[in-house]
Amino acid sequence: MIQAASERKGIILAGGTGSRLYPITLGVSKQLLPVYDKPMVYYPLSVLMLARIREIAVITTAEDRGAFQRLLGDGSQWGVRFTYIVQPKPEGLAQAYVLAEDFLEGAGSAMVLGDNIFFGHGFLELLSVADARRTGATVFGYRVADPERYGVVAFDHAGKAAGIVEKPAQPPSDFAVTGLYFLDGSAPSRARDVRPSSRGELEITTLLESYLQDGLLTVEKMGRGYAWLDTGTHASLLDAGNFVRTLEERQGLQSGSPDEIAFSNHWIDSQQLAHRAAMFGKNAYGGYLDRLLEQA
Repeated sequence: MIQAASERKGIILAGGTGSRLYPITLGVSKQLLPVYDKPMVYYPLSVLMLARIREIAVITTAEDRGAFQRLLGDGSQWGVRFTYIVQPKPEGLAQAYVLAEDFLEGAGSAMVLGDNIFFGHGFLELLSVADARRTGATVFGYRVADPERYGVVAFDHAGKAAGIVEKPAQPPSDFAVTGLYFLDGSAPSRARDVRPSSRGELEITTLLESYLQDGLLTVEKMGRGYAWLDTGTHASLLDAGNFVRTLEERQGLQSGSPDEIAFSNHWIDSQQLAHRAAMFGKNAYGGYLDRLLEQA
């Protein structure tokens, strides 16, 4: 059995229909679409690996499970282990904790939405702070220009979270809750108590409210210098690809590379990385992995 560097387990929620991206998602899962030079799911996977999480559940549909398994395998190429969980029907983000209850076995979790991309100096430190909290929930607030599209945090006069409102007509702040959630082992039992909203979904905001009512919710603000992108529309998918391309071409560094993170974490050795580099030898990604080996 893999010995995890973090006691926490990871969840990538990669289900749903991707209807906002029709017709391109009629034949392929949204989270398998390319974001510039890598599959979309590589980016949320990288977040969990940066948090040193090695036991990871991928929640997806019965139709897409085989495609994810072909892409990701069992995880051994990166020193992690994947468990695949079928989502029979998309019924809201909080449903993920009910589906993953057996996988979690009472452990705390970090869940990331399969269409979210995070980037920024200091992000690793934010992850470490959240992972260190063994009790309660930690989420991340990100200032947006259109908060009415998101779950929004309301703050009290002391700057502490006082509430979370889903897609409010009159947002109480400009800080949206991102698609990254660090929750303790009580998340599945709390999720089972969540009742469907007027939209017929088990809302993640309702689950987070239960932590808030118990005084167990922490909101970490992502300030200037961080990027949070979701890729749920045609325009945002294109924007994300251009963002990643600009970063990589200007800096010569990869973002969202499970191979680089696994090597940096010492979960794979030089020989394993060389094998991966050879797989991609004819493109820039393979060349990047070769340069990592040379620098090592």
